[in-house]
Amino acid sequence: MTTKRKKLVLVGNGMAGVRTIEHLLKLAPDLYEITVFGAEPHPNYNRIMLSSVLAGGASMEEIVINDLGWYRDNGITLHLGRTVTEIDPGNRKVYAEGGIEAAYDELIMATGSNAFILPIPGAEKEGVIGFRDIKDCQAMQEASRQHKKAAVIGGGLLGLEAARGLLNLGMDVTVIHINEYLMERQLDRPASIMLQKELEAQGMKFLLKKQTESVLGKQRAKGLLFKDGSMLEADLVVMAVGIRPNTALAQRSGITVERGIVVDDYMRTNLPGIHAVGECAQHRGIAYGLVAPLYEQGAVLAKRLAGIETGGYEGSVTSTKLKVSGVDVFSGGIFVEPEGARSLRYQDEIEGVYKKLVVLDDRLIGAVLFGETGEGASLFSLIKSGESIAGREKELLLGLPADALSSGGGGGGASARLEAMPADEIVCGCNGVSKGDIVSAIEGGCTSLGQVKGCTKASASCGGCKPLVEGLLQIYAGDDVVTVKEGICGCTSLSRDEIVAEIKRMGLKTVKEVMNVLDWNNEEGCSKCRPSLNYYLGMLFPAEYKDEKESRFTNERYHANIQKDGTYSVIPRIYGGVTSPTELKRIAEVAEKFAVPLVKFTGGQRLDLLGVKKEDLPGVWEALDMPSGHGYGKALRTVKTCVGSTFCRFGTQDAMGMGVRLEKAFERMNAPAKVKLAVSGCPRNCAEATVKDFGVVAIDGGWELHVGGNAGVHVRATELLGVVKTDDEVEEWASAFLQYYRENATWNERTAPWVERVGLTHIKSVLDDEEERKALHARLRDTLDRTVDPWKQIVNEPELRKNFEKLPAAQAVPAAKESGERTEEESA
Repeated sequence: MTTKRKKLVLVGNGMAGVRTIEHLLKLAPDLYEITVFGAEPHPNYNRIMLSSVLAGGASMEEIVINDLGWYRDNGITLHLGRTVTEIDPGNRKVYAEGGIEAAYDELIMATGSNAFILPIPGAEKEGVIGFRDIKDCQAMQEASRQHKKAAVIGGGLLGLEAARGLLNLGMDVTVIHINEYLMERQLDRPASIMLQKELEAQGMKFLLKKQTESVLGKQRAKGLLFKDGSMLEADLVVMAVGIRPNTALAQRSGITVERGIVVDDYMRTNLPGIHAVGECAQHRGIAYGLVAPLYEQGAVLAKRLAGIETGGYEGSVTSTKLKVSGVDVFSGGIFVEPEGARSLRYQDEIEGVYKKLVVLDDRLIGAVLFGETGEGASLFSLIKSGESIAGREKELLLGLPADALSSGGGGGGASARLEAMPADEIVCGCNGVSKGDIVSAIEGGCTSLGQVKGCTKASASCGGCKPLVEGLLQIYAGDDVVTVKEGICGCTSLSRDEIVAEIKRMGLKTVKEVMNVLDWNNEEGCSKCRPSLNYYLGMLFPAEYKDEKESRFTNERYHANIQKDGTYSVIPRIYGGVTSPTELKRIAEVAEKFAVPLVKFTGGQRLDLLGVKKEDLPGVWEALDMPSGHGYGKALRTVKTCVGSTFCRFGTQDAMGMGVRLEKAFERMNAPAKVKLAVSGCPRNCAEATVKDFGVVAIDGGWELHVGGNAGVHVRATELLGVVKTDDEVEEWASAFLQYYRENATWNERTAPWVERVGLTHIKSVLDDEEERKALHARLRDTLDRTVDPWKQIVNEPELRKNFEKLPAAQAVPAAKESGERTEEESA
């Protein structure tokens, strides 16, 4: 007889709440039937890494902590993009958008916090945003494509992260801060001044001791007015002045709220069965905003819900270890000297290093490190333990012989410090992984850094804790420690080249076969390796391999770009940006027939039909009767052209004709990453060919061929591959270059980093060999001759179309999570 499981509802799909569920599943996997509501259309992701997403250093996929498969595998009912609107404590039910309701025996409130928007005139204008979630990142990325001047209000950590991201997006960024120095909550004045100098060298501007009076502009922000009467021009204003616990739902439900949702030491609210954790909770008068305290709260609550005896949560001594625009910073405890305390400082402005220790009654109570933060964890351990450091102050400050850091100075060094570290001490702040979690993983058989990372997520984000994890491996795994080189993902230690070589050698023909024969750790693979294997097999065996749709990203399966509201963007191919009245009429008729909300000219000279419902996609493509522009795929996207000699008085060659020829030659071409071409009819380069993957520029009597350009976050001008005379030579060289790239680049690697990695000299040496060049050209032609436009399969095969239309309503999660690419097809 099976025991009926109790019902647990989690309101909030963020880091603190889901971490509590993770703990609970380990302690009592079968005790609860779990339902999770998330207001965002994304699975649980690492909010700490948002600045990396904004700056282009990480994709959405890379910051996801638990993908959709995790919820499914643990039997969790997940409602994404559904905000809970009401709690009925009497009947123990919650109600959410869309008419969804769920009963609960236990309810966890983990609603997080909201960005605080200053209550000043003009704060409601277009172009004024906070910095709190993926949607904010996307809004800033979109603004950077249209505007150039940004103002960030707030010189704390969040503001500096936003500013760094906007700098990387090519904006002119000024940070406004009300205090006289930056990050005053984490740094003292000397460290802050050193940080400011470093950031100014990177291009950031600062206005300190400034108070914003209002946002200027009519409908859109155009600048800021300050209390002293001065002004700053800006068409994007990011407010990063703090967060406020999200307590509106709790207040409406009769839960006691002060600054946050008031909880006791066991995270219980005043109402039976309702608990709160994370940034929304207020414990002993404090609402925490750092990850470690929130995870400590979750661990206590998970034990309580699992029926395990545990002490209560008593509050946290906090520390912050972070990287601000590439600069390592650490602070912990009380770093501003209280009465009776003394401080020890070390400063080296040449090397950019600053250290400060605050000591009271021979105990370390606070520390600030700038530039070198390796001792941060050891110092924080001393702050928490409260042990005497009498006689060891100098060694601790200067980081002198490691043995001096051991307790009592008697040897053992850093290893002794790691052994003495409490089990509940957080080692990985990004993912809230404690020393105990890591030791348990090691004792459970994890003997390499990669295995520990895969099991616990320690060092999987910023990597700052990697030395500590390696130190714990040395202590607790001893001689069993193995150094495993990392492969294309956590499922294998094999590199791209090794995988391709083995596929060729053994004649492996399916994704499943590759994973089985090459001993994949995860027999089902993951969202990183499955698409890459699918591509490698198709590239190696175009005549035999049958494309695995289930290994493609959502956008590629639906042949359209999913948007944030769950609708789709359809981009028919318009060769070289050249169209006709008949084609335009057809697009207009389709837009009217299917009530398409928006038709937009793209940056790649095409028309984008935005807001198409999923169930309408087959009908839209059938009515268009035009090839797909592959605005969603790792394939040829656009071939941008100018009018060339056909109309322009400066044109020396037929740029439109060449653009159409190249686009028709390479349409349907799959590649390791998206590929963009351009053809300019003269050296004035109106088609911007010198920032494309392959650019063609007309000169008198011939064509220049340019490769490896990129106009995105990391701008890179092309390099000159060579000069040819005829149109046929342009196509042959373009084809050979693209095929050599297809055969040798790693999955997701654009031509710009690939050309940098292998070197233009090497590429030239390959393509200069006429026999090899013609062979590459022939292989690409053979592949493309076997490929049909994907939409013809859907439109012309009734069974495929029927199955497609049966698919459940799409959400924005899979595409954004899996591809990590923007939804605008023309993103550089």
